[in-house]
Amino acid sequence: MKTIARVVLSILSALLLAVSIFYLWRRPDRAIRVATANVAQTLCVGVFVDGLAPERVFAESIAPLKGMRILLPRLHHDIDRAGRKVTAQWLGHFASTVTYYPAYGCALPLLAPDAATLRAAQEMATPATAPDAPVTSEDPAIVNALGRAFAEPADGPRRNVHAIVVMHDGRIIAERYADGFDPDTPQLGYSVSKSVVNALFGILVQQGRLSMDMPAAVPGWQSPGDPRHRITLDQLSRMVSGLALAEDDSGFDPVSTMLFLKKDMAAYAAHASPRIPPGQQWEYTSGNTLILAGILRDTIGGGAPGLIRFAHRELFDPLGMRHVLMEFDGAQTLVGSTRIYASARDWARFGQLYLDDGMAGGRRILPEGWSAYVSRQTLHSIYGSGFWTNTGTSSDGSHIIAGMPGDAYFASGLNGQRIVIVPSKRLVIVRLGSTVDPPNFDMRGLVHLVNDVAATVH
Repeated sequence: MKTIARVVLSILSALLLAVSIFYLWRRPDRAIRVATANVAQTLCVGVFVDGLAPERVFAESIAPLKGMRILLPRLHHDIDRAGRKVTAQWLGHFASTVTYYPAYGCALPLLAPDAATLRAAQEMATPATAPDAPVTSEDPAIVNALGRAFAEPADGPRRNVHAIVVMHDGRIIAERYADGFDPDTPQLGYSVSKSVVNALFGILVQQGRLSMDMPAAVPGWQSPGDPRHRITLDQLSRMVSGLALAEDDSGFDPVSTMLFLKKDMAAYAAHASPRIPPGQQWEYTSGNTLILAGILRDTIGGGAPGLIRFAHRELFDPLGMRHVLMEFDGAQTLVGSTRIYASARDWARFGQLYLDDGMAGGRRILPEGWSAYVSRQTLHSIYGSGFWTNTGTSSDGSHIIAGMPGDAYFASGLNGQRIVIVPSKRLVIVRLGSTVDPPNFDMRGLVHLVNDVAATVH
């Protein structure tokens, strides 16, 4: 009997050890806290930035998430309108509270902006006025194209398109907005923000302060014996750094930890070990962008207030982008992977800068040839530098995104935030929404929209 008891005890001990190892490796508590932080942040943006009903935000942007389904029955949230706070919790635990700061955005406590950052954001903010009426097209083909893009499918995931803006030859020729949105509503770009980081680097290159071929000036990488000291700014921007920074939005991945649980995101990302030598393999990860954002902070100087003022003076103001919000981490690094907002018109003006190869109002903002640089295919991916591209070709010689104009390239963010640039047609098309159907976010609908509009202009 003692032998049997010892065997049973050994088995139980082994099982307990296995469970402990699994727990420490996967950290489900951390993933749940990422989930509640994401819920609180999403609700904060929808309710306090966009002015939507919390029920609508939850139904469009949270409930459809596949990873949330197991948590939804015990997930609770509270909206404190007076305090401008949103709290989300699961089973009465793992509570995350996010606060809204006017002219800035939404932040968890460990990422809360200081007084100087808020002052800079408020100084740069455009005074509120009654929004302009949307521009309507008299071309039935364009009107129908926008109507098809907004239409909900008979079955399957909803599109939840919030805004479409069409610019041709630098002029808005058509736009349409969902209920609750207008031409002045700041909308979160998610990974479209990465394209803004690309522009800020382009400005520094134009000013002669940086070169994209130079090694990334990360303090912990400077030893010649550190294989990361060879990683260049270009390799970070093209997602070929080779760093172990997987991103799968599971809540268990390093990028989820970085975005929701770390005060100094750039330092966390820069601490990643090399997985393979740089330049050999493409792997999309927001960690690369946060490392770049840390370099931006250090190059421009002045912390978050310095970068806010620099971005407005050198980029947003010359383009006429009047409704931009930028969020920072607790180390005053721009969360340039995902947390820049702008109105649909502002995003269109940003796209126009690239269509005009870095020129705005007769002034060169980005280096000559920068648009060709960002749209050049990286290895065999469909990514360029801060933008996705269709200018490369697949193995059979065809364009990568079937149906999209061959010279098109675009900024792209979670849930279908897109800025499409079509040089041959002098077109910029912005499409924003909450289309929760990864991995494509209604790419087929976007291709139809772009082609429908492109067929109407000359």
